Amino acid sequence: MTDDTSSSLPWVICLCAQWCGTCREYRPLLAQLAREQPGMRFAWVDIEDHADIADAFDIEIFPTLLIVSAAGTHFLGPLQPRIEALARLLAAPQPARPPSEAESVLIAALQARPQVFAVED
Repeated sequence: MTDDTSSSLPWVICLCAQWCGTCREYRPLLAQLAREQPGMRFAWVDIEDHADIADAFDIEIFPTLLIVSAAGTHFLGPLQPRIEALARLLAAPQPARPPSEAESVLIAALQARPQVFAVED
């Protein structure tokens, strides 16, 4: 993910936990959407395995999605595993706001090691 094209693609990030059954249901749906949306990057961040970059989010509801583009943060919040709802959200993103420091740290980690956070099993 180091070329100019891929580095400018939006991120769709699922902040989750392995023990969460709903998150486990979401993963294959998110992987399917990733295959259907080559113009976006998708990531799976287990907040317990990657506490160093995820603790600042203080996630209380799983799964929580973060959608970020070069324009800023478009969405941060819980979203149940309904792929149609996520597809609609991606098709018509909310206006961007500047990313928080925690969001910037997370994006930097994803860009540095995207394979660690792949949605594919």
